[in-house]
Amino acid sequence: MELKNKIALITGATSGIGAATAKLFAAEGAEVVVAGRNAAAGQKVVEGITRDQGRARFVLADLADLAALRRLADAAGTVDILVHNAAVFPMGPSIDQNPTAFDEALAINVRAPFFLTAALAPQMLARKSGSIINVTTMAAEMGLPGLSIYSATKAALGSLTRTWAAEFAPAGVRVNSVSPGPTRTEKVMATMGDAVEQLGRTTPLGRTASPEEIAQVILFLASDRSSYVTGASIAADGGRTAI
Repeated sequence: MELKNKIALITGATSGIGAATAKLFAAEGAEVVVAGRNAAAGQKVVEGITRDQGRARFVLADLADLAALRRLADAAGTVDILVHNAAVFPMGPSIDQNPTAFDEALAINVRAPFFLTAALAPQMLARKSGSIINVTTMAAEMGLPGLSIYSATKAALGSLTRTWAAEFAPAGVRVNSVSPGPTRTEKVMATMGDAVEQLGRTTPLGRTASPEEIAQVILFLASDRSSYVTGASIAADGGRTAI
């Protein structure tokens, strides 16, 4: 039970990588705060965890709304592990994108992690312990057509990983990021379809990842096994950005 007696807040935990991470954290002893915009999906994740004797609760939160962010921070209370997983990824050529999609991606992918961290980090700093994990993307490290807004926002989150690590390390709070490659989540499959499988075949491992595989990397960064790791970005992309 690597996360026994820990409280973990996971955004975007109603499906995909977030849901897989919530279930894994609960299995490892954490009390999980499942945050998201889909109440029915969130309750389903919580029910699955509690059915397996885990501890979890759902908090409805639209991360594009700053007031909702504040309410989420208040509802979560004391948090030992914060996982910024929620994201939107408008796809398409840069010249076809519109300000609405751009602003929403900035709000959810960058502004929400920034201000949620600002709200919850002080308690971690006071306790001199805590782990913050940002979920980015391999598209932040390489050029992929059609992902301009998504990759730019995730690159910004990667930069925040390094800055927060520098700021929070003196108090013993660690900040790291996981950079997934093509992963078979509901949202990705609905948006990309067979293209995600094609992208997976371009990786050295020759396949896409499951959400559970990415969740294992997030667990490592949340646990004491990574006690000397901060400011790092772990590529969970089948080797795509390395080779």
